[in-house]
Amino acid sequence: MQPLQKFLPKYSIALAVVFIATVIFLMTRGNKVDLEVVQVTNAELVQAIYATGFVEADAVANLSAELSGTVSYVGALEGQHVTAGQKILQFSTPQPQLALSQARAALAEQQAQTKDNQLRRIRKKNLFSEGGISRQELDDAEKNSTQGQELLQQKALQLKMREDDLKKLTVSAPFSGILTLQNVKEGDFVTANSLVARVVDPSSYMVTVEVDELDIPRIRNGQAATVAFDAYPDKRLSAVVSRIVPQTDRITKTSKIYLTLDHPAVDIQAGMTATANIIYNIRQNALLVRKSSVFEENHQSYVWKIEKGRLKKEPVRIGASDMTFVEVLQGIKKGDKIALAPAKDLHEGTEVRIISPGKS
Repeated sequence: MQPLQKFLPKYSIALAVVFIATVIFLMTRGNKVDLEVVQVTNAELVQAIYATGFVEADAVANLSAELSGTVSYVGALEGQHVTAGQKILQFSTPQPQLALSQARAALAEQQAQTKDNQLRRIRKKNLFSEGGISRQELDDAEKNSTQGQELLQQKALQLKMREDDLKKLTVSAPFSGILTLQNVKEGDFVTANSLVARVVDPSSYMVTVEVDELDIPRIRNGQAATVAFDAYPDKRLSAVVSRIVPQTDRITKTSKIYLTLDHPAVDIQAGMTATANIIYNIRQNALLVRKSSVFEENHQSYVWKIEKGRLKKEPVRIGASDMTFVEVLQGIKKGDKIALAPAKDLHEGTEVRIISPGKS
């Protein structure tokens, strides 16, 4: 009995050692994991700032009625193309025409009076040289002639003002473009200073985006950008930063950036929603890995490197990044194979069964 009792503790210890070794083996080298694996490559890293905004026209004319009146002529409708100087609307009201007639009559009367004053001054001057009148009479004649000239200038100016008032009854296009507003018709009464038409030059379309204040230091005039529109999700247009508004909104904490399209786009419209990627840095031949491959422990970045078919936890030093990739400055090299999106429960030394990305 005693030999058996002596043997059992030794046997138990051996079993425990085997069990522990088996567990360690299964945790490390005894099991396989299926992993999507990618090869580290060199490529171009483009860093960009993402922003959203709208299409705006840089050349916009809001046209108002300067005088009250009834619409007597409609030269163009909303949505139609107009040329520079084209008459869009004409108003009729009796007051400006009456004032113009009165101003013309007053000018004609003053012209006649001025001519008479000049003739009197000449006669008085001749009489004074012959000793027929006093110096005072000559001075009075010259004074009347001078005052007549001044009054004539005033009357001419008043006529010009009345003519300008009459022109205010016409609304014309200041430049060629599209009427995006014109909502009155013949016979409508329009009050002074009311908005009656809007002309937009489609060749001046720009994209305005709101950029977070933290990204503003990276923005410079002349930087390239790529613009997309919600209405045309498959279309991409090239643009450039043309204006930076030096004002941050206190609520949104953003600043407005103007992007000028490289080529006018005929399909877009003012008010369309747009998104932009403003490129602020390009790194050529950077060693890139996907962000999903990198994980962090105790403020140190790592990747799971596949070496001789097994996992190796490799520390790396990372640099610049974009939305998808991150640059690796130290720790791995081109051609190394790393896990694409490793799980959190991986262990060093585990054997790997490599599968292509996108397959299970």
